Amino acid sequence: MLPRISATRYVTPLREGGSLPGIVEASDCGTYVLKFRGAGQGLKVLVAEVVVARLARLVQVAVPDLAVVELDERIARYEADEEVQDLLTASVGTNLGVDFLPGAFGYDGSRPPSADLAERIVWLDALTANVDRTWSNPNLLVWHGRTYAIDHGAALYFHHSWPSRPPDPDRFAAQPFDASRHVLRDVAGDVAARHADLSAQLTPAAVRAAVGAVPDGWLEPTPWLTDPAAVRAAYVTMLLTRLQDPHAWLPGGPR
Repeated sequence: MLPRISATRYVTPLREGGSLPGIVEASDCGTYVLKFRGAGQGLKVLVAEVVVARLARLVQVAVPDLAVVELDERIARYEADEEVQDLLTASVGTNLGVDFLPGAFGYDGSRPPSADLAERIVWLDALTANVDRTWSNPNLLVWHGRTYAIDHGAALYFHHSWPSRPPDPDRFAAQPFDASRHVLRDVAGDVAARHADLSAQLTPAAVRAAVGAVPDGWLEPTPWLTDPAAVRAAYVTMLLTRLQDPHAWLPGGPR
């Protein structure tokens, strides 16, 4: 499970994108980029962040440490910015903290990762249907010479349809992934050739453990998924079904 800590001070907003994440100091003396439950598309974004980050580590893609961060209503009272205050008020409770990497800079292509790492990242994004790693929004950081993958809230988009229809693993498994605009496509070699060794790291037990890191309170029930256990099982089934048949989604693979 993710460590649980409390936010002790809201420092500043990061005015990038529509979710308005913020920098906070926490009870473990760490500094975190806080992804708010009250922002954008809400809890499902936090779920995607956790699941994909856990899968990333299984295939040796570096990601910042994560934590569940409790936000007290008193922090919002002392925020002068009305927009930020509204967001903090809407996010009282548990939020997602992403370890702040001081001095890290955004990926600009000047220090590309190895072809091996690029292939791992492209493969992971294809598996999880993460379309948000292009030159317009690389979502990569370089810290102490190492490339980190960040911001996976756009992945696992299928869960946004669950309130209106039941999960459809076969549909997700057949959904192709367009890697032509991926920021690392020209760095990576043959991504399809990596499927056997990378997918071997994502055993059913490993996928269940990755999904198991999500707090129950972030797993929103639907008419078809009536409790956190059912929602959790649906994520596992969606991912395992896609893993079992890569022909439709694997970049460079057979069609």
